[in-house]
Amino acid sequence: MIARTQAWGARTFSALRHPHYRRYWFSQLLSLVGSWMQATAQQYLVLELSGGSSAALGWVTVAQFLPSLLLSLFAGAVIDRVPRRRVLLATQLTLLVTATALAVTTHLGAVTLPLVMLIAFISGTANAFDMPARQSMVVDFVPRSDVPNAVALNSLSFNVSRTLGQALFGVVAALGVTLLAGGNSENISRLALPFYLNVASFFVVLYVIATLPFPARDFGPRGSMLGDVKEGLRYVRATPAVRNVMLLVGALSLTIINFNVIIPYYARVVFGAREATFGALSAAFGIGAMAGALWQASRPNPLRNLRLGALILIASAVLLALTPGPTLAFPVLAACGFGMLSLLVSANSTVQLTIPDALRGRVMSLYSFVLVGMGPPGALIASTLISRDWILGPRAGLITLAALGLIAVLLLWTRLPRQLDKPAGDD
Repeated sequence: MIARTQAWGARTFSALRHPHYRRYWFSQLLSLVGSWMQATAQQYLVLELSGGSSAALGWVTVAQFLPSLLLSLFAGAVIDRVPRRRVLLATQLTLLVTATALAVTTHLGAVTLPLVMLIAFISGTANAFDMPARQSMVVDFVPRSDVPNAVALNSLSFNVSRTLGQALFGVVAALGVTLLAGGNSENISRLALPFYLNVASFFVVLYVIATLPFPARDFGPRGSMLGDVKEGLRYVRATPAVRNVMLLVGALSLTIINFNVIIPYYARVVFGAREATFGALSAAFGIGAMAGALWQASRPNPLRNLRLGALILIASAVLLALTPGPTLAFPVLAACGFGMLSLLVSANSTVQLTIPDALRGRVMSLYSFVLVGMGPPGALIASTLISRDWILGPRAGLITLAALGLIAVLLLWTRLPRQLDKPAGDD
């Protein structure tokens, strides 16, 4: 049993044996805890400012992810032209500034819904460049054999931090009542403390990015930026394994992968939960996602859970729609997180292992486009369908979202890859 456990640990965390990747991974873990505290506090802040409106939550999500829809293809061309360190330092500094603005205005009671939307849009613009840059840099610090594991561990850090950050939100917000709101639990300034803590977390990741030895890259001669974008699009269109995986991710992002709208709305409006329960429900989703990332990290073949993860995600979303209250919602949301991460880690690893390095930034930015860029229309679709003011209501609306996702899975089922192809031009 001990030997089996040790073998599982060595296999599941194999990418962490590379010291530069290990430094980056732990710094991201710490920074993302702060980011998830801020994201959860922002969702709750929007509901407080809007009187529990799903539409307001949807429009803030649109503001946050619209830049990815508009800029992802351009961002990929930039990432393939500019050193990744420079891109990451610029994006992290921008995110630091926006977090500071949100903290100060909330603390002073000057925050408004339009201001939150503006800050979300600026943060989303930074993330449109930050996400594909971070995904592309995996190959800078691990060999090809460890790329699937590194992708899974990136998702693991993302979801460990999600679990910790969202669970800590309830505690930190309660502490904010004493430290910032003068003991008044209804004072909006209590929600500033998670934002301040996120500001502090950025300094660690900025230091690590500034000191990591990024390998030299041969950028070679370049044509026009538009030509670079077209080259990336031609590659994806001509490569069925990449194209069909992206179609699946994009279709599910438009439908059922909208938990940044579904969870806060179900917690606050459908279940009538306050901060602590809201944070715990979000953390339950994160625990399931963390388990999905760990499961995928221990699997050498990233394609193994592509279809299975999608089915688990859709089935558990239907169960959430049928769940009467928050107590039973905890395991159901954990299953949602498990299915979603099993699917997304498998999809990301498949794309990363198929594409040549010269096109990595552009293709991964297109992947970000279909995953994150579909967030604005997906958020509007989800917020409309699950609204208590619409004809279907929250429960039938969520079942409808799951049904649309299932249709997409079935249409692409036979076209999804079953084995990995070696990248063209990579020996």
